[in-house]
Amino acid sequence: MNANITIKTATPGDSHEIAVMVGELLSEIMNTIGVQAFNFDLKETTDRLRDFLNREKYFVFIAHDEGKKAVGFLALYESHALYAEGSFGTIPELYVRPEYRSNNVGFRLVSQAKSFGVSRGWKRLEVTTPPLPQFDKTLAFYEREGFAISGGRKLKVVL
Repeated sequence: MNANITIKTATPGDSHEIAVMVGELLSEIMNTIGVQAFNFDLKETTDRLRDFLNREKYFVFIAHDEGKKAVGFLALYESHALYAEGSFGTIPELYVRPEYRSNNVGFRLVSQAKSFGVSRGWKRLEVTTPPLPQFDKTLAFYEREGFAISGGRKLKVVL
């Protein structure tokens, strides 16, 4: 599908359509790995995103096709760490709807994130891939975009 894609900075008014895509992303991951790894509620996610955007705790770029349909998004937040030599960005979510993959949408969203990071004075961008080996294609995408494996695994504890 070759569509004219535009990328813009999301506003709180975009929260619902981004939250719908978050649900699609999480469903895709869970269906692929066969584990109910996430809880998702559309209203709660929409409200949470609106709050994050209003407080500038989260930065989101949204891609639209020429028909103004949302086709993907990338979210960022700012982190600080001594090992990273200062401030840096983390990409917690990047999603492109399947019919728009292989059309440089992901590349353009990551390029926008890199430019944004430079403008904020970040030293680096970090991303955690979905589970491997099921998402080896995702890892290959990030490696093509200049990301390198930095070691370790993402772990969590529920509080």
